[in-house]
Amino acid sequence: MKRREFSASAASAVAATALGLPLATPAFAQARQFKEGKDYQRLAKPLTPDAPAGKIDVIEFFWYSCPHCNSFEPALEAWIKSAPKDLSIRRIPVAFNASFVPQQKLYFTLEGMGKLGDLHAKVFRAIHVEKQKLARDEEIFAWVATQGVDANKFKEVYNSFTVSNQVRRAGQLQEGYAIEGVPSMGVAGRYYTDGTMAGNMQQVLQVVEHLAALVRKG
Repeated sequence: MKRREFSASAASAVAATALGLPLATPAFAQARQFKEGKDYQRLAKPLTPDAPAGKIDVIEFFWYSCPHCNSFEPALEAWIKSAPKDLSIRRIPVAFNASFVPQQKLYFTLEGMGKLGDLHAKVFRAIHVEKQKLARDEEIFAWVATQGVDANKFKEVYNSFTVSNQVRRAGQLQEGYAIEGVPSMGVAGRYYTDGTMAGNMQQVLQVVEHLAALVRKG
């Protein structure tokens, strides 16, 4: 979901997968010359990457309630598993207004408790398939309690100073990359791309690999 209109082609990709059709991956997609200002943009003010030394910082900006993010998630997860090993890939939940913050805290709490692997995809399913809102603290707490998570521990982490700081840092990154919608991706604190620029979200992943190659070249 964007402040400007996003391409819905990620949904088409998921539909193809559901029908058993082959889904192009960056490694096997037709070669294409990506251009600055068209397929991606360079940040006017570079950011300091958070990635470890020797790694290239790659961020997916998302929102759990965004249907485009939900559609893109399977392709993103598959790409993460096969992406170059020098990429430090992470997700950052955005907040275009205060109502988004509970879902930011949900993500960072699951991450802090080591539960993302088990529950990240289930959050998307709960919202987009089971039609649960999970937009307020109490809705999130009630859902988490049904997932075999220690509810008291979850609330403790959810309301912690650590999670508050992570939400604050997410806001800084969102502002630094000038995020206007999701899903979108940032690379190495230097570049930004999204489905509108690249043409569709599958090509966004190709653009990210192209940008990573530029970073390697210095």
